[in-house]
Amino acid sequence: MTYPDWHEIRNSFWLRRHEFPQLDAETPSFMRLPLVSRPEQLAGADAVIIGAPYVAGWGEYAGVGKEAWLAAAKRVRQQSARYHSGYVQEFDLDIFEHLSVLDYGDADIPARANEAPTAENILAAQDAVVEKVAHCLEAGAVPIVIGQNSPCGSYAIAKPIAERSAGNVGCISLDTHWDAQTIDRLTMDPRIAGSGSWKHKLYEFHANMTPPNLVEIGERGMLEDKDMVRRWLAAGVHFYPMWKVRTELGVEGLCEELRHAYEGTSDVYVHFDMDVLGGAGPAGGDILGELAEPIGMTDYEVIRVAHEIGKRGLTGFSFICIPPGSAVIYRTIVFVIAYLLAGMAMRKQGGA
Repeated sequence: MTYPDWHEIRNSFWLRRHEFPQLDAETPSFMRLPLVSRPEQLAGADAVIIGAPYVAGWGEYAGVGKEAWLAAAKRVRQQSARYHSGYVQEFDLDIFEHLSVLDYGDADIPARANEAPTAENILAAQDAVVEKVAHCLEAGAVPIVIGQNSPCGSYAIAKPIAERSAGNVGCISLDTHWDAQTIDRLTMDPRIAGSGSWKHKLYEFHANMTPPNLVEIGERGMLEDKDMVRRWLAAGVHFYPMWKVRTELGVEGLCEELRHAYEGTSDVYVHFDMDVLGGAGPAGGDILGELAEPIGMTDYEVIRVAHEIGKRGLTGFSFICIPPGSAVIYRTIVFVIAYLLAGMAMRKQGGA
């Protein structure tokens, strides 16, 4: 699958007659929103878009070249520019009439973190994302981080939320894998909340991240260690594998189960690892390389869950493992964000 270059996208029917802010020559702002670069410009914002282009490893990631993964934030923004307003016709609602949403550009992740992923370089990349997320939280805005790998697209968002929370923090996580190994296999450094270990490290490092307020959705199949899964279940995690979603709950029942992240918590962190699609979305599973597994969530199910979370409220949101190379997959990420924002707008309209 060949992704079109920016010249082709820019001259398409949807974009060629329009002007919009750009981060650089190939990157428009998300959904043509105002582009800001300083923390003080975030005042009054309800939500803020941040890119976090980071991919773990020394070579290919999951059998797919790093360049395709690293382009995710840019390509999501490119596809988002086709939408000339925040009007969601299903709800007869214009998001941006009710919410102030800004694009805060990309975190200043050092190139060396993607070229030479030593522990120190990874921590520097993590800090760059933490800084931008902290700016949003201090402004009272919801950071929405378009990342590709951990810790920059997961732990770096949860960390400043947990550190600033007045109480316990709930978490809603969509994923094919638990990402709960006890140590990062890339660096073997206990400080690193890496691609296979970030969830374990999040709960190890932050006592107010409480397992009974973790809603874990989407894992399936035979890859995980049984003792690890059983430990998390014994700790009180609410686990909804795709088999249960398909055979018992359906998407309506699944949305009802989101309540566990909110019960007795002060904040809620939301994380969508988009390998949860597994080919059940609008593009084939093979574009995910080694990350694809059968019985994936559909694009509608992921978008619907995001919308329901928006209606309930959240503190921060992040993406990783956005399937690379498909324009319609990048549009799916735009829909996830837009329908999340639509839920937030409905919540704001209702005075919640």
